[in-house]
Amino acid sequence: MTSPLTPGITAGRLAPEVIAENFSDLHPDLDPHEAMVAADRCYFCHDAPCVTACPTEIDIPLFIRQIQAGQPEAAARTIFDQNILGGMCARVCPTETLCEGACVREIAEGKPVEIGRLQRHATDRLMARNSHPYARAAATGKRVAVVGAGPAGMACAHRLAMHGHDVVVYEARPKPGGLNEYGIAAYKTPSDFAQDEVEWLLGIGGIEIRHGQALGREITLEALRAEHDAVFLGMGLAGVNALHTEGETREGVRDAVDFIAELRQSSDLSKLPIGRRVVVIGGGMTAVDAAVQSRLLGAEEIHMVYRRGRERMSASEHELTHAATEGVRIVTNAQPVAIHGNGAAREVEFEYTEDGPDGLRPLGETFRLPADQVFKAIGQRLEGAPEGLVIEHGKIAVTGAGRTGLDGVWAGGDCTGGGEDLTVTAVAQGRDAAEDINAHLMG
Repeated sequence: MTSPLTPGITAGRLAPEVIAENFSDLHPDLDPHEAMVAADRCYFCHDAPCVTACPTEIDIPLFIRQIQAGQPEAAARTIFDQNILGGMCARVCPTETLCEGACVREIAEGKPVEIGRLQRHATDRLMARNSHPYARAAATGKRVAVVGAGPAGMACAHRLAMHGHDVVVYEARPKPGGLNEYGIAAYKTPSDFAQDEVEWLLGIGGIEIRHGQALGREITLEALRAEHDAVFLGMGLAGVNALHTEGETREGVRDAVDFIAELRQSSDLSKLPIGRRVVVIGGGMTAVDAAVQSRLLGAEEIHMVYRRGRERMSASEHELTHAATEGVRIVTNAQPVAIHGNGAAREVEFEYTEDGPDGLRPLGETFRLPADQVFKAIGQRLEGAPEGLVIEHGKIAVTGAGRTGLDGVWAGGDCTGGGEDLTVTAVAQGRDAAEDINAHLMG
């Protein structure tokens, strides 16, 4: 369980029953009465700001009215018409900055309608029927390749299948789901919801998933274009940014995305090693998820350190507050200088910074935080982009509904530069690209 170099990293810091409680559902489902009470708070605005704030433009007042009328399955259909991954988005969307942040109740009273939980209430009930609510159109004879079984790829594949096209999804990993399966905090999506959702989505038919197929390794874009009528790229960001600091390769230092993926795939969290003193470097959702889950596994002291001010963190204020409530200490305006230790990490040295009109400026004053485990969460990058694609700011450049510079090739999700690296944004991009692909294929 431990290494001679890293005695502070060990499994079983907490009893299994405590860990199970820690990782229980963060926002459990509303019962029918609770859903009715929550739905009654909606003003059913005619020109609803919550709809505008939703990247998939779900008709939120309509589905809430349907719940109020005792028709949660009809409400789910309203949601799925716009967002086929509405069940997952109900769990992981930063609703506090999207639909609920724009809610008139939030602006007037500081307490929005619980749109996210109402959405989960509806979608869970329709998915529990184990029958798919959509039927395929007549077969078109067209065949489309989708690279990546994440939110963008699966949303694209489902919409294409609805139009009657045959879809082959090429996925590098053993399981479909992408970010939803490997990158979301376990307490937000307990059990196997990500896999259950994919299986439910595949109920439409016409979609084949081939695993162990990575672009640039087993498959090439040139071959996909030759064998299919269109190609959609939704492979996400496989690369992880480096710190470029002294000691980055010491034992006990690892990428936060790998830690989260390992945690999500673990069948027994009590056997997952965690440090006693953990430092997470970064200010986004990955950093928050790594920090909070370290605490839930039994880490005693967790620092989350970001090089700029709190207002520049990409994690929402809601998530930062949640992290602080769990015992994570958030340190801002400090950048890593070196990771010290004799073979393994023992301390992380930081330098204070100031963010001014000319950019980030180091101030020359340093401090150290003790750490036997360090997680790097400073962003991901695109790897192995095929030749012929235009790359801007490290991502695939697209126009309109995901069109790349190559004929017959579309892209969406995190691998492109047009979103906020959110599940809901990826779904919207995959859906819209599918509509554009269909229009292109059908003339």
